[in-house]
Amino acid sequence: MKNFFLFVLLSVIVWSCQSGKGETVAKPAALVKTTPVPTLSEKEKKKYHDIVANYLNANLLRGRFSGSILIAKDGVPVFEEYIGYKNKSTKDTLTAETPLQIASTSKPFTAAAVLRLVQEGKVKLDDPMSLFFPGFPYTDITVRTLLNHRSGLPNYLYYMEDGGWDRKLLATNKDVLSTLMNWQPNKAYRANSNFNYCNTNYVLLALIIEKQSGLPFPEYMKRNFFDPLGMKNTYIHTIEDSARTTPSYDGYGSEWQLDFSDGPYGDKNVYSTPRDLLKWDQAWYNGAVISQPLVDSAFLPYSNERRSTHNYGLGWRLLFVPNGKKVIYHNGRWHGFNSAFARLTDEKITIIMLTNKFNRNVYSVSRKMYNLFGNYDGKDQGQE
Repeated sequence: MKNFFLFVLLSVIVWSCQSGKGETVAKPAALVKTTPVPTLSEKEKKKYHDIVANYLNANLLRGRFSGSILIAKDGVPVFEEYIGYKNKSTKDTLTAETPLQIASTSKPFTAAAVLRLVQEGKVKLDDPMSLFFPGFPYTDITVRTLLNHRSGLPNYLYYMEDGGWDRKLLATNKDVLSTLMNWQPNKAYRANSNFNYCNTNYVLLALIIEKQSGLPFPEYMKRNFFDPLGMKNTYIHTIEDSARTTPSYDGYGSEWQLDFSDGPYGDKNVYSTPRDLLKWDQAWYNGAVISQPLVDSAFLPYSNERRSTHNYGLGWRLLFVPNGKKVIYHNGRWHGFNSAFARLTDEKITIIMLTNKFNRNVYSVSRKMYNLFGNYDGKDQGQE
């Protein structure tokens, strides 16, 4: 017994010495919950691969496609392609590790960060903007109406240029806030009266995240989402990154030049890869992003003035098929970057398509692809 107590005492001393060297052990930013990874049989993988390959070869890949594609079933990739150049000047080819700008497909990330702060009690959905930025002139705008695009704010992409902002001078998120405060451009709608998709909303949300977390938005996202989820090739583009990021090209192959609107983030400017985005997709199933009640609130429709199969949640576009199926998705377009990201939750199918050369066919091809996996035409099985 004496030896046992001596062993315990020595163990405590060793532990104390090791943990008292003046270094603070970092607390993990987020708990990544894991679930058993389902395994498709080789026969199943081949079946899905062939279905997708036949469809894409006939409808998208015969042309001058340049980009990345990943289709997964139950979190398992069944089709992957990386086609074209990362940089036409250097002839570097696109690979699975090449991050591309995902444009407005970035918005679900910003929304998730806001909802994480809601979960932590640092933000409330009905907090007014003036709470975070005293003197904000549009007093009826709340966090919720920014998230669901019901704020009625004008789009900075247009009012800043119309107001005389130099297109060659990269703007920042703070510049967008400053112009709203000082110029007070007219709103498109009264807050919460109508749906009005607007990039300004998500630029402001990124500023709220920075203010309430005490971290720059790119760093907050890295610590709380990208690193914990193992998204090693994902980052928020800033002005300082301009020299190292993948350029985009128009449909004729000319490089798209940057302008003032390339500066702000939150509405866009996430650079990622299909493999990283698949990790992001799977994290919504296993509770690693936000708590289930907040997940449910993100996937609710908030604009119901007009009957439609399309709607918007908190950071996500929603498609409600008349036969009861639901698609959670968000597409994007920025310069020559096109992105389509869709989650068919009934079949656990993930569709990820990114380009760095303008190709509008990505959107229609992605939408029609839903029917490869289920009845997404909107008709009941008994109807002709």
